[in-house]
Amino acid sequence: MKRLVIIPAYNEERNIKCVVDSIKTSGLDVDIVVVNDGSIDDTSKASKEAGVRVIDLPINLGIGGAVQAGFIYAYQMDYDVAIQVDGDGQHDVKDLSKLIKAIENQEADLIIGSRFVEKSNYKPSITRNLGINFFSKLVSLLIKYTITDTTSGYRCIGKAAISLFAEYYPMDYPEVETIVYAHKMGLKVKEISVDMNPRLSGKSSISLLDGLYYLIKVTIMLLVTPKLHKLRNSNPAAYGGKNDYL
Repeated sequence: MKRLVIIPAYNEERNIKCVVDSIKTSGLDVDIVVVNDGSIDDTSKASKEAGVRVIDLPINLGIGGAVQAGFIYAYQMDYDVAIQVDGDGQHDVKDLSKLIKAIENQEADLIIGSRFVEKSNYKPSITRNLGINFFSKLVSLLIKYTITDTTSGYRCIGKAAISLFAEYYPMDYPEVETIVYAHKMGLKVKEISVDMNPRLSGKSSISLLDGLYYLIKVTIMLLVTPKLHKLRNSNPAAYGGKNDYL
């Protein structure tokens, strides 16, 4: 199977080489692409010097746009498996093989690397923990299946999900919404326990105000988006049809 590791990166020049090197030395047969999301530092240069393909977005699209660019590339290049790995070094590469194996064994279409399905060393802040618990309960209610880590960006998907997410992917804060979307579109979702490392350097760009916006925006989208997709799928021509690359 053709496997692609997608690394969305924004201003990660100090971290990206370590992330790429850790994947290269893992012994896994994977290709790597870094999606440079309009960084204002030398993320693109550092990625190219690390010896991987780089997709340079002309402006900062946010995590959703960057990840979808990777999925579009995976779709166009006919990959069977795509794995999302953050560019800050938090995702432990030792868990990559578990995620890939679950997809290739057809255990699910979307495998989420969860920090909470089993006990781990990850300790979120009080406010972050409240958000994680809220979305876990809401998503589990909507799809009638327990998901413990809806905000994890450590994910692996198969061919059906690659095609689906190449066509549509939320632009900002996409992790929670895509679980419900994938379920509504008939894909199977499953969690596997993973470990998370501290950031190699730098800090998260999400502030308290961002967190409140995230909570409100994603909750609304979880309730509204499935209905919009149902309308779009029933009459594609009225909603612009499929994207040009499909």
